[in-house]
Parts: sequence; C-alpha cells; structure tokens
Amino acid sequence: MNISLSPRQLAKYMDQTLLKPYVTEDQIRQFCEECRKYGFAMAAINSAQTALCHSLLEGSGVHVGAAIGFPLGQTTMEVKAFETERAIAEGADEIDYVVNLVKLKSGDLLYVEEEMRRIVEICKSRNVISKVIFENCYLRKEEIEILCRIAREVGPDFVKTSTGFGTPEPGRASGAVPEDVRLMKSLVGDQIRVKAAGGIRTLDQALDMIEAGAERIGTSAGVAIVEELQKRQAAEQE
Repeated sequence: MNISLSPRQLAKYMDQTLLKPYVTEDQIRQFCEECRKYGFAMAAINSAQTALCHSLLEGSGVHVGAAIGFPLGQTTMEVKAFETERAIAEGADEIDYVVNLVKLKSGDLLYVEEEMRRIVEICKSRNVISKVIFENCYLRKEEIEILCRIAREVGPDFVKTSTGFGTPEPGRASGAVPEDVRLMKSLVGDQIRVKAAGGIRTLDQALDMIEAGAERIGTSAGVAIVEELQKRQAAEQE
C-alpha cells in the first residue's frame, strides 16, 4: 500500500479507543495522556467516562467521543437521545451510536430512520460530530445498503462499520474489512464519511482501510500503529 503519510498525519485518522468495561480511572488517565501525546483525532470511551476524559484532554485538540447504546444498540431511541444529550453536556465532541438491529431486521425502517434523525439533529444543534455504527458482521449486503440509503437522507457525519464487539457466525469477520468500507463509501458518496473500526491492529490494515475510503480508523492499537509507521519510515531512510 503506497500512501505517503507522516506519523502525525496518520494519527489524525485514528479514533483511539478504550471501551473495555473493567478499566480503572488510572488507566483512563494514562489513555488520555497517550491520546494527547500522539495527537489522535479522538479518544473513544464509554459515555460514563465523558466528563473525566473531557477534563483530561481539554485544550489538547483531541476530541472526546462517547459511545451511545454501546455495544448492542438495544436501548430505546429515547434512552439513546438522553444519553447523547448527557454526553454532550459533559464534554463530548463526537457521538458514535449503535443502530437498533432488531428494528432493522424486523423491517421497521421508519424507526431506524427516526432514531438516526433524532441523534443526528441533537448533534448538529450542538456542533458535535455524529457517527452511526452499523455492526456489519450481523448484516447482509442488502441491509448495509438500506442503512446507507437512510444515512443519505438523514445526513450524519460518518457511517461506521462496527463496534469491534460483535461475535459473528464462523467465517464472517467481526470487524472492519476493506470490501465493506468500499461498499459503504460507494453508497454514501462524498456527503458522508466512512469510519472503519473493529480488529484493526496493524499499520497495513489501517492503510488498507484508508485506501478503501475510510477517513477515520477506530482502534485500540493506535499507538502501536503509529509507532510501526515511525519504525518503517526510519528503516527506509537508513
């Protein structure tokens, strides 16, 4: 893959994540320090940690991103709307929410659209970036196409491949694959960006997603990926 990026430029593609439910506040502080040091685009955390991360990252240029309805998407749109509003009030600059797949697979597309519209409108009214998580490992191509069509109508800032927590059937990838990124980008066009997330742990994987059309990369391995690029570029200069 031949994309010429500096480590700092690559870091700006990265939404560095700490979404495990059993970390300590000391680990969250260390995580935020790493996000500040490397200059990632966003620190992605569960919404309960929004206020703490906002206080730790204020003035750094690193956004705080709250995960809403995470990871299953199985709360009502009213609960997701409240969680979104609360996270923004506590300092979230970006919102990544999970689609209600039960409603999608049951054919209740009006619900799916209304949920997306409510969350996106809350974000837009407060100048906050909105991302819609599809969880592609559970979806047929036709269902990805439906969600992209709804997104084109509603207008979130990003559509996103995965939470990274999905457990698909054998033989199906649980996270991001370049084919899904290309499909999503072809369907949403230039008006909406694509975020690839789930299982991206190496520099080559990240670059493959960028080449496929991703403009953000969600990963817990951002530090390792950026350092891998630093080492590769240093070796090339020797």
